[in-house]
Amino acid sequence: MNDFRAQIARRRGEIQEAIDRVLDSGWFILGPEVEAFERELAAFVGAPHAVGVGNGMDAITLALEALGVGPGHEVITTPNSAFATALAVVRAGATPVFVDVDAETCALDPSRVAAALTPRTKAILPVHIYGHPFDMDAVASFGVPVVGDAAQAHGARLRGRDVAGFGAATAYSFYPTKNLGALGDGGAVVTADGALAQDVRRRRDYGQAERYRHVALGINSRLDELQAAILRVKLRHLADDNGRRRAIAARYHQHLAGLPLLLPRAPADGESVWHLYTVRTPRRDELQAFLRAEGVTTLVHYPIIIPQQPALAHLGYRPGQLPVAERCAAELLSLPTDPALEDGRIDAVAQVVRRFFAQ
Repeated sequence: MNDFRAQIARRRGEIQEAIDRVLDSGWFILGPEVEAFERELAAFVGAPHAVGVGNGMDAITLALEALGVGPGHEVITTPNSAFATALAVVRAGATPVFVDVDAETCALDPSRVAAALTPRTKAILPVHIYGHPFDMDAVASFGVPVVGDAAQAHGARLRGRDVAGFGAATAYSFYPTKNLGALGDGGAVVTADGALAQDVRRRRDYGQAERYRHVALGINSRLDELQAAILRVKLRHLADDNGRRRAIAARYHQHLAGLPLLLPRAPADGESVWHLYTVRTPRRDELQAFLRAEGVTTLVHYPIIIPQQPALAHLGYRPGQLPVAERCAAELLSLPTDPALEDGRIDAVAQVVRRFFAQ
């Protein structure tokens, strides 16, 4: 799914230079590399503020806490995402409320949100799943803050604007598999709200307003200098890498057209960054096994919807309660989209898929 050695080989000189710069500086936590990366990320997405944090889950948690989300509150979100999306809500002290997804996109269905609102609803947390921009405006009219989970959507755009330009805040992960991936963990909160950004800055560093003066009950979630320096290198190439992912998606579209597969598509008024290329078929498990036997690695994002995870059994969600999300979980299969993959390898994957359906 991800050829990290090939990715690093393409940028090794620049990455090594960045690492050496940090080693020579003797500064490893919240220093000039983090500050520079924050400025460059904010400029890339067109937002006033970016705050580097330890990982993507912390980015969501800190953004929610900065908005006042806490015990007794509810946050509406999607059941089809990485577990970290909901875990961030729980870590903020709130309760995740799951709304079923759209049958075509497997993203949060905006038409179902209104019925889930209660006086305890403090935020809505949509996910720009698989790199496709979610229509944030569709849930912006309910009178509660909207925080976008853009862990898979670095550089995705909707109606001419980066997804970071919508909502109260946007949370990013820089886990190595992401479009903008570090060589370790990392995350960021992006926002147009200066006060919110300042609150996140304090909370990420034990709640310090200044050294040894703690004004909030924060955590230790500080992006380190090495990862920031590496991310600065990768950010310079992100637009090109996203363009390569779009070319890979177009190639899959061409090769897989006409098969009994539901192919993914970007919204007509948006620009996906194709973090994943997800096909859907009721024969998903058979197809995955066939691909594996032919040497093709695939993954399922995600095989168990979040409210059916054992750790959240206390919320009481029952099988059949979120039928569309359950169908997505049973049918989705992610094909390789690593931008380091050459056309011949993408073509070979597609041909194996075609052979499966020709049996």
